[in-house]
Amino acid sequence: MEANALTHQKMRAIDFLIFIIGTALYAWGLVNINIPNHLAEGGITGVTLITRALFGINPAYMNIILNVPLVLAGFKMLARRDIVYMFFGIASLSFWLWLWQRMPVQFDLNHDMLISALLAGAFSGIGSGLVYRFGGTTGGTDIIARIFEQRWQVPMGRTMFILDAVVLTASLVYINVPEMVYTLIASFVFARIVNLTQQGGYSARAFMIFTTHDAEISQAIMNELERGTTLLHAEGGYSHEFRRVLYTVVDPTEVQKVRAIVSEIDPRAFVTMVETTETLGEGFSFMRRKKRLFGLK
Repeated sequence: MEANALTHQKMRAIDFLIFIIGTALYAWGLVNINIPNHLAEGGITGVTLITRALFGINPAYMNIILNVPLVLAGFKMLARRDIVYMFFGIASLSFWLWLWQRMPVQFDLNHDMLISALLAGAFSGIGSGLVYRFGGTTGGTDIIARIFEQRWQVPMGRTMFILDAVVLTASLVYINVPEMVYTLIASFVFARIVNLTQQGGYSARAFMIFTTHDAEISQAIMNELERGTTLLHAEGGYSHEFRRVLYTVVDPTEVQKVRAIVSEIDPRAFVTMVETTETLGEGFSFMRRKKRLFGLK
């Protein structure tokens, strides 16, 4: 167990490279889309936009001013690797915020607030998602949420939601209500893209097939689709009879083929299908064996 824990805590060069790319995308969106189009932001980043609008303080500097005390406050709750990653994420984001403001880009959206909101959510979502996926963070409200969870047993999700709501509400001091509505659209896009980045973009389809012809259907799927199958032992809740349930995961383009196989062999089969958020293994994350052409190698 200790060896595994040490392995998971190992810092990798690729992680820091992804943090640089992710924070660069996030900061670019903030500087070139959020700020020019008066779109707010949640969390600590949202506070930096408020202080910029009210007092003219550069978000690059305010990001460090606000985050460093929070990291120090949560120092005892973080592992060494988490602390290093967090400091690097904060520093990287501040650097890019500073740099992009000195390299302005004319990004003409024809004053279309909907497009601005969608792009703002996309840039921040992709950037943050990359950072999160590789175990990093840019600091902010998640530190406060950890403190509340450990000291007062308040769930992290609830604390972060409340803090984001407070920051967005406070943002009304420098943006109007229509701009806030577009900010909420950007926040929704942000959340969806972060989830997509976290869970993986490849969504396969998992089938559970309840049938008395499990062996035939299993063989047909393996022969025709070259997908693996698993036969699970199950007990009927009413009859208490034992039978086998076929489980398989296929590409979305192969769903109709599975349905056709099941319908042909056992039209009375009970079938459930769910979308998987991420699928790892041969045929999905690894190279899939090439199919034969006309039965020839």
